[in-house]
Amino acid sequence: MKSLMTRIENIKREIDFSGSVCVKNSDTVLAESITGYANRADSIKNVKGTRFGIASGCKIFTAVAICQLVQKEKLTFDTKLSECLDISFPNFDENITIHQLLTHTSGIPDYFDEEVMDDFEELWIERPMYHMRSLKDFLPLFQNEKMKANPGEGFHYNNAGYILLGLIIEKASGQVFGDYVQQHVFDKAGMVDSGYFALDSLPGKVATGYIDYEDGTWKTNVYSLPVQGGSDGGAFVTAEDMVKFWDALLSNELLSESVTNQLLFPHVLEDGSDFYGYGVWIAKKEGNIFKYHVMGYDPGVSFHSAYYPKSGITLAICANISKGAFKVMNEIEDELI
Repeated sequence: MKSLMTRIENIKREIDFSGSVCVKNSDTVLAESITGYANRADSIKNVKGTRFGIASGCKIFTAVAICQLVQKEKLTFDTKLSECLDISFPNFDENITIHQLLTHTSGIPDYFDEEVMDDFEELWIERPMYHMRSLKDFLPLFQNEKMKANPGEGFHYNNAGYILLGLIIEKASGQVFGDYVQQHVFDKAGMVDSGYFALDSLPGKVATGYIDYEDGTWKTNVYSLPVQGGSDGGAFVTAEDMVKFWDALLSNELLSESVTNQLLFPHVLEDGSDFYGYGVWIAKKEGNIFKYHVMGYDPGVSFHSAYYPKSGITLAICANISKGAFKVMNEIEDELI
């Protein structure tokens, strides 16, 4: 694997990458590489076991949690939002289903509307990010807004839908969302270093996210993100733990085979190329599934992770900078896939 490691190291130097890379095939580690600083001010380097924020990359954890509750017959994919939550959504269509929330086809308004705002930090001007500690704290950002489309009409990526899925998990399970995922997803998958941590009470070995500017200056992302991650994004994982997650999912340790197949099914076409399952992107080539993948981007966060069924290869790329993971993934795909 000398050629692979050489390509990974070359692209990381080229883009000044900061983060962790893990590539595995079955029980064989094909490549591991860790560079950059977890804390620039104190010159603390990223090391094996450093935990990184993965933004929307953790929507798949929310989807798995919902699927577990469906498997336990506490919900169905056709259950309506109005049947799950005793929360008022005065302008929402009463026929929105869990399936539509999972596949971004519900048509509900999002709390970050890219047509109105182009900077994620604008969200926290009127509602400071340090007040965003529970899923219900997000409701005032969208619950009284009008529908953007009819339910099932088409794909429109939507963080608010996954906030609602998290609230459904809390109602159906009786547990706080992060506690449920910790017990029923992370612990089951052996993801011993992963969790939903508050930014103002982080445990050890967590990388600070950095926002870099063209003039060479930078700042941390501490005021750019909600203080507590939730069902739409914000978990912290290691690259190794993310590989463990794929192993557990694909070996049916988290869900039955039939429900796993439903999660990984290409339910909706996103933009003419990629499909979307439940919390997971699905790319096809020549009519066959090329990869299942998840991704996450926030200020100071860049993340990609994928499983390639034809080769059996799994990869995870976690970065504590705003971009770079995609280029590293492309380099690995060019060499191996």
